[in-house]
Amino acid sequence: MIIRNVLGSLVALVGAAAAVYSPFRNWYDGRHGSEYRIQDLFNGITATKPGDAGGSVLIPLAFAALITLIGILLRSRLLVTLAGLITIGFTVLWMVRVGMAEHSLTIGSDGTGLGPGVGYALIGGVLMLLGAGLMWGRRRRAVAPASVPQAEPVPGPPGPGYAPEAWGTGAHAAAPAYEHPAPGSYGPPIDQPYEPGAEHDTLSFSTADLPAELTAPEEPGERGGATRARPSGE
Repeated sequence: MIIRNVLGSLVALVGAAAAVYSPFRNWYDGRHGSEYRIQDLFNGITATKPGDAGGSVLIPLAFAALITLIGILLRSRLLVTLAGLITIGFTVLWMVRVGMAEHSLTIGSDGTGLGPGVGYALIGGVLMLLGAGLMWGRRRRAVAPASVPQAEPVPGPPGPGYAPEAWGTGAHAAAPAYEHPAPGSYGPPIDQPYEPGAEHDTLSFSTADLPAELTAPEEPGERGGATRARPSGE
């Protein structure tokens, strides 16, 4: 990528230099490009020459060269392409205006007709476009995904040692630390030895709490000596 950017930049720079140099060469019938006024490109070619090179066709070509430099510094293929199109566009517009004024466009070996300055301008525009095509451009940075906000942890149910005043009243009040209950706080210790006859192992009751059928005296039965309980009152 770096090699392509460097190569494309060099080609675009050569094209910009050729475009700026072209107005100082012969454009048509020995007349330099700097001798054509910029307004003649829109109103028609005349024999009137500009007061200086600043009012000639050098202006759009120099502007295209400036855009090329900015595009190279920013590694912008779009700007370099735009500069090439400006150079070619103004050169073709000049050729159309000259053809309308002269009723023809000729190329003569004796220096008449189209001169080398037009060729420098066209070649410069083509080199700018070629340089833009060779440039790789700026590397796009990967956009980091937006971080998802993490929900605040919800405190668990309060355990032993919970004190309401320790929580505070704010949304971010700190919860009290959980304290483990002391051994034996929920009942008798696990390691307590078993003692027979202890108070918690005996159950006392009175016969008055039993039904009358169970407390009545028994009498001999009719068969086989079976006995039955005689209800009280017989």
